[in-house]
Amino acid sequence: MPSADVDERAKIGAGSTVWHLAQVREGALLGTGCIIGRGAYVGPDVHLGDNVKLQNYALVYEPARLEDGVFIGPAAVLTNDMYPRSVDPAGTLKRGGDWDAQGVTVREGAAVGARAVIVAGVTVGRWALIAAGAVVTRDVPDFALVAGVPARRVKWVGRAGVPLVEDTEAADAGEAGEAGRRWVCPETKARYIEIDETLSEVTP
Repeated sequence: MPSADVDERAKIGAGSTVWHLAQVREGALLGTGCIIGRGAYVGPDVHLGDNVKLQNYALVYEPARLEDGVFIGPAAVLTNDMYPRSVDPAGTLKRGGDWDAQGVTVREGAAVGARAVIVAGVTVGRWALIAAGAVVTRDVPDFALVAGVPARRVKWVGRAGVPLVEDTEAADAGEAGEAGRRWVCPETKARYIEIDETLSEVTP
């Protein structure tokens, strides 16, 4: 849109849209089919895959990496400084070279809810779901639904984002027990197996 601020050194993939008052900084790379909502911010050298959505006023600070199909909800923040200070111990204003930016990584298909905060250096796993308002201070496993402050896993979700339910058919067939706990998506009927608190797809 005409009011968007897109640096000439940024690269915008085919079919991507940058809406009103959004800012895309130098060196940022957007894949194809991305949507950058009103007032959203994409920092220098941030990389977005294909079909990524940043909702209104989402803030993604460098050097974040968002893989294909990632969703960042309204006013969510992906930070990059573990020990933020405006000045150094001597009282001198800090500049870009005075600290090491640690970007957030969000893997394929994951979604971050409205006003959630992801702390610098955290990796959000594939198809994970971060609840609205959560503060994520440690890595999130694939397919985990995390909520709270600090965020903790409360459920598993599938690719549809719907919480998984116990797979009673697998249990009746004797597939559970030592083979791991079995889960199924009530929407897609895809099946999953949990071993040592790690969830894997059996049928996508």
